Amino acid sequence: MASVYNDLNRPPLNEHILQRALMVPGAGLNGHGVAALRVLPEVESTNTALLGAAADGAPHGSVVVAEAQTAGKGRLGRAWVAPPRSGLFVSILLRPEAPPNRWGWLPLLAGVAVRSAVARVSELDVSLKWPNDLILPGSAERSNADANADTSYGTDRKLGGILAEQGGGAEPYVVVGIGINVTLRTDELPAPHATSLELAGAKVTDRDTLLRVLLRTFGSWYADWSGADGDAERSGLAAAYRAACATLDRPVRAELPGGTVVFGHATGIDADGRLLVRTADGASSPIGAGDVVHLRPEQ
Repeated sequence: MASVYNDLNRPPLNEHILQRALMVPGAGLNGHGVAALRVLPEVESTNTALLGAAADGAPHGSVVVAEAQTAGKGRLGRAWVAPPRSGLFVSILLRPEAPPNRWGWLPLLAGVAVRSAVARVSELDVSLKWPNDLILPGSAERSNADANADTSYGTDRKLGGILAEQGGGAEPYVVVGIGINVTLRTDELPAPHATSLELAGAKVTDRDTLLRVLLRTFGSWYADWSGADGDAERSGLAAAYRAACATLDRPVRAELPGGTVVFGHATGIDADGRLLVRTADGASSPIGAGDVVHLRPEQ
């Protein structure tokens, strides 16, 4: 009979053990613990599930984890597909007290936290691709299997992604979704430019360990950012993101809605979390995450 224990390389997460380890009454991430945590066998999307719970009054710091997603969401409606228990699929509900005009930093905050957690657990060289991808550096040589790879990643490989969605109307909130490829095998990869922790030779691929470190790291960064009233510079978030972002100091091609293309050199991240691209005429163009369709490295 089929069982979640049939694949010993992909054991299920234990909700009760994780709750005891991570839930701190009244903490709600600002105290580095989560307010509520559910591990669901299968959902369409952890973001969709948590957005629904948020509308019903779920508290700040609530977390939903899924063993499998049937309609996982990426940025701009792109799908996120993976076999059950092969990755970490988690969403975090935030009801920030910081000014809403600073909430654009939340997906970048998630990127810093995820990058730090994954690098610590896996002992791999992990970077961020602006605005929302976790990547592993690739070699200059491509194999024949990479012929159809997404050129927006160059020789790098996508390990995970982040999607932040806002809801709530007059009382807004943000749900930050995180997906990480953990034990995907070569024949299970959704695209030629993808990889997994296992394929990359990670020291540890235990999802329980990774989830604990990720949520604690996220809580620490969120507390610092919130304590600075959402000021990314004062909290140290901006400096940490710039240090982890592989997009910076590279020539890029930004494809925008309507067919507009911006060529230039990625020089920095502005106060609103937008990518600054210096074009050939010397002008600096800020590009928001919601405005870019593809961001490709230029050779």
